Amino acid sequence: MNSLPPPPALLPLTHIDCEVKALVTLGPGPYGERRYIPLGGGTVRGPELNGTLVEGGVDWQINRADGVLDIAAHYVIRADDGAQIEVQSNGIRHGPPEVMARLARGEPVARDEYFFRTLVRFTTGAPQWAHLNKVMAIACGQREANWVRLDLYRLT
Repeated sequence: MNSLPPPPALLPLTHIDCEVKALVTLGPGPYGERRYIPLGGGTVRGPELNGTLVEGGVDWQINRADGVLDIAAHYVIRADDGAQIEVQSNGIRHGPPEVMARLARGEPVARDEYFFRTLVRFTTGAPQWAHLNKVMAIACGQREANWVRLDLYRLT
């Protein structure tokens, strides 16, 4: 009988605190409400990557009829050495309707009360960070009124 190999490990990569601006809705679309959130600055601190967020990223979202929020964030990290690293993060956020309503009102909600995960990919031309071009990471997120907090784990 064949057994599955051990699952991939998740190794801590970094923690991101990202300032978020006011939500802009484009209204209902064929797949749900289309909207975006401009991203401000922020910090990047962790065992593998440290720096700041370059203001101007965008978090595109579709608020689906089934209550799931599709997320496609695109932003830039400026590493402490000045190198710039493009980040593309795609995932979902969902939870019980009453929890999601509290989040929408900007109320504090514990991270374990809802699901917020994204798959993160990096692109850079900086030689010292080129290894990130081959990395896939999983982010566990928490939404606050004016911040998104993400813990990124490298998928091995």
